[in-house]
Amino acid sequence: MITKNFDWKEQYKDKIETAEKALKLIRPGNSVFIGTGCAQPQHLVDELVKHSAHLYDVHIVHLLTMGKAPYIEPQYRDKFKMNSFFVAENVREALRIGIGDYTPIFLSEIPEEFESGRIPIDAAIISITPPDANGLCSLGVSVDIVKAAVSNARYVIAQVNSNMPRTFGDSFIHINKIDKLVPCDEAIIEIPIPEPDEILRQIGQNVARLVEDGSTIECGIGNIPQALAEFLTDKKDLGVHTEMFSDWIIDLIECGVINCSKKTLNRGKVVASFCMGSKKLYDYIDNNPFFEFYSTEYVNDPHIISQHEKMVGINVGLEIDLTGQVCADSLGYQFYSGIGGQIDFIRGCARSRNGKAIIAMPSTAKNGEVSRIVPHLTEGAGVVTTRGDVHYVVTEYGIAYLHGKSIRERVMDLINIAHPKFRKKLIQAAKTQKYIYQDQIELAWDQIGYPEELEKYETLRDGTQIFFRPIKPTDETALSEMLYSLSDESIRTRYMTQTMRFPHKDVQQIANIDYRTDVSIVGVVPGVSGEEVVAIAQYFLDPKIQAAEVAFIVQDEWQQKGMGTLLLDYITKIAKQRGVKKFFAKVLPQNKAMLAVFHNSGYKVNTEFDGDAYSINYDLA
Repeated sequence: MITKNFDWKEQYKDKIETAEKALKLIRPGNSVFIGTGCAQPQHLVDELVKHSAHLYDVHIVHLLTMGKAPYIEPQYRDKFKMNSFFVAENVREALRIGIGDYTPIFLSEIPEEFESGRIPIDAAIISITPPDANGLCSLGVSVDIVKAAVSNARYVIAQVNSNMPRTFGDSFIHINKIDKLVPCDEAIIEIPIPEPDEILRQIGQNVARLVEDGSTIECGIGNIPQALAEFLTDKKDLGVHTEMFSDWIIDLIECGVINCSKKTLNRGKVVASFCMGSKKLYDYIDNNPFFEFYSTEYVNDPHIISQHEKMVGINVGLEIDLTGQVCADSLGYQFYSGIGGQIDFIRGCARSRNGKAIIAMPSTAKNGEVSRIVPHLTEGAGVVTTRGDVHYVVTEYGIAYLHGKSIRERVMDLINIAHPKFRKKLIQAAKTQKYIYQDQIELAWDQIGYPEELEKYETLRDGTQIFFRPIKPTDETALSEMLYSLSDESIRTRYMTQTMRFPHKDVQQIANIDYRTDVSIVGVVPGVSGEEVVAIAQYFLDPKIQAAEVAFIVQDEWQQKGMGTLLLDYITKIAKQRGVKKFFAKVLPQNKAMLAVFHNSGYKVNTEFDGDAYSINYDLA
């Protein structure tokens, strides 16, 4: 830490130069690395272009820079060539018109390219804090690949900025590693923090459902992390190991949600390689030992990531095809962002014990005009996350778990979280491509909305929590598994026959319903590959008389826990709200448990016995 009496400008005056003189170290044909993100040395960049009369064919290399990029202007085309590992907004248009290059590469592997010389660095121009009495300067808000660039550059030219936050971890470089110091204080680049819209908030809420207490989280670039933070406030003991973070982290630390107490590595510390946000964030991390910044070869190493128990990685996609291929760096042939750390964290989280690798995206783009879930990727689009790597996909319409599932199951899961107005076209495209059965039911999804308001949690007699929700088309496989797991006795009491087959054509009739008239509520519990269906309550409405036949199935091992009573009570409340006047059912005499559920319902139950079964009916008024 800098002492009051320490005059670094006097101590290191032999290294201090003006930008114009310091940049004379750069020669024609050199490769020049520019510091990352909000730590871009803006003064040095401006001066490099301003005093470039002696330069030509200088290769600018960077990850992403959030300030201006004057070196891409047409008048400097003979002087500077740009190569970016991530396409930020300031160079996106230049790449579109063919000025500059984009190198697709995993963030964790860039330092090795510098070290091996495959991507040579002649000079690194960076931002640092003033040196302390020991000659140590902090790289501040961006360590990422800057540390590797500094280590492998022939010359290091540093803009000394007293506004740069002093950060801890592996963020320090010694003054002896720096060739020229250019004092220039300027505001650290700030990133506006947008207010999430309702779609992003719904995505955040869905992602939050996947984050367990004690998880360590990673959030990629974008607006979704800010939306997610709002729905993590009821979590406990979260940790952070992420390539970057923004202002969303502050409130979660202040309210005690993020304390890093359960982290497997770097316990008690937020670990990142860079951050981007507001001055409030930069002030918060300044000299704050709770934060440690490390280079990407550590932070983004899938092996390091995988060692965290309950590691949850949240990254974004631009589009995904029905088989699970995720494009995250291009819009067709146009490069839009970059691979970044997505695969590093997808693979690291997948190997973590109880980890979750998540791709989150709105279901549509261009103000709802196009679906991001598509039959095939746009021509020219590149695959960042492969079919084999994809695990969870989240939109505002729900969560799809794809890993280990067949193409047919993936298609149905993804269509279920697509925007309703595109679902029919996606079903039809999937049939054309022979991804799904040709007799798959096509519902009018744009008219039949999933009744999310009917989701609720209940507690069984033994204290087990059960999730009740309306059935979905994607429940077909889980429902079929439950039906085939029933004992002969359960089949006989429900279907009044000794044996039953449950083929696709029959089970899909149960899973695909018109929520406006019929209701099927399933009881689900967490399973190895998603939710397991353990019970179902249904009613089928005769609209002419506003009466409905009601039926229940509870998996054998879940019987005698009060499931039937809870289901009847809930489905009755739904029916009454929807104007149903009467329930009726058929029950075999040996099904004493179901008979007791009806008679204990609190309604006046009328019972008739025809010698084989009881006919039950009662008014809901």
